[in-house]
Amino acid sequence: MSFTKDKVFIIAEAGVNHNGELALAKQLVEAAARAGADAVKFQTFKAENIVAASAPKADYQKKNTGNNESQLEMLKKLELAAADFIALKTHCAEHGILFMSTPFDLESIDFLAGLGLEIFKIPSGELTNLPYLRKLGSLRKNLILSTGMADLAEVQAAVAALLMAGTEQEQLAVLHCNTEYPTPYQDVNLRAMETLRSALHLRVGYSDHTLGIEVPVAAVALGATIIEKHFTLDKTMRGPDHRASLEPGELKQMVQSIRHIEIALGREEKKTTPSELHNRNIARKSIVAAQAISKGEMLSEHNLTVKRPGTGISPMLWDQVIGKPARQDFVKDQMIVL
Repeated sequence: MSFTKDKVFIIAEAGVNHNGELALAKQLVEAAARAGADAVKFQTFKAENIVAASAPKADYQKKNTGNNESQLEMLKKLELAAADFIALKTHCAEHGILFMSTPFDLESIDFLAGLGLEIFKIPSGELTNLPYLRKLGSLRKNLILSTGMADLAEVQAAVAALLMAGTEQEQLAVLHCNTEYPTPYQDVNLRAMETLRSALHLRVGYSDHTLGIEVPVAAVALGATIIEKHFTLDKTMRGPDHRASLEPGELKQMVQSIRHIEIALGREEKKTTPSELHNRNIARKSIVAAQAISKGEMLSEHNLTVKRPGTGISPMLWDQVIGKPARQDFVKDQMIVL
C-alpha cells in the first residue's frame, strides 16, 4: 500500500491517544480499520531525547492535562516501548491497515527504518530540524512533510534539504497544517494548499486540527490528495490530544464523506451523464402551438409557445421556426413539425 495511489490517502492519527497503553493502542488500530482509513499513525519518541527538562507545556496541553507536571513528565507517560510498536505493526497487518509512526528523534528514525516502514511522516515541529531532515531524506523513502507554523520560505528550505539528502521529488508530499488545537476556522487557510502546490510542484494534502469533519472534506474538494486527522476512542479521556480528536463514528463519517467527494469530483469535461439522460426530455421543452393553427398560417410569436416535454423541436431553434408556414393544422399544445 502506498500514499502515491490514485485515491485520497487517509491517515487516522492515533498519535499518543493510547495514553501509553498497548491494549488501547490496539483498539485504536481496530477502530481506524473499521472506519476505512488507509493508515493508522502513532508517534515514536524517547521523551528525554526531544524535550529539555525545563520545557513548558503548550497552552492546549495545560488545558487538557493540567499544569502540575512538566512537558517531559507528560511525554514520558505517553511513550510506547519498542516491542509495543512491533506488536502494533503486526496488529495493523492483521486488520488490513497500514502501520505508520512519526519519529521525533534520530534514534526513533533508525528504529522505524529497521521495522521496514516505507512511508515516514515528518511533524511540523521538525520542519526546521536540519540534522533530522537530512537523516530522513537519506533513507530515500516516501516522505510526508507537515508544514504547521511555517511560512513558504521555511517549507521550501525543508523540501530542499530533503531533496539534497537523497529523497526523490516523486517520493515527497507536503501537508498544509495549522498546529493550534483546535484550529480556529479563520486560521485554517485552505487556499494555502494551492500556494504550496504551485511553489513546490509536489503532491499536496492537509493535516487537520479543527473540530469536526467539514474542513478535511473541503480540503479534498480543493485538491488535497492526503488527509490526516487525529482520532480517539473517547474525547473525555485524560491526555493532550483527545479533545481535539474525532471519535470512531466521526472518523468513519469523515472517511465516507471524503470517498463521496472523491467520486463526485469526477473529470473536468462537461457533458450529459448516463444517470441524467432519462430526465433530459422530461425537463426540457419543445416548440408547441399556443392555440389552434391552420395549415399555411404563418408561425409567429403569437401562435407559438414553449412547453414540456423536450421531444420536439428545441426552443433554441425558435428563430428558424418563426415566419415559416404551418405545414398542417395544429391544435393547442401540439408539437410543431416543419
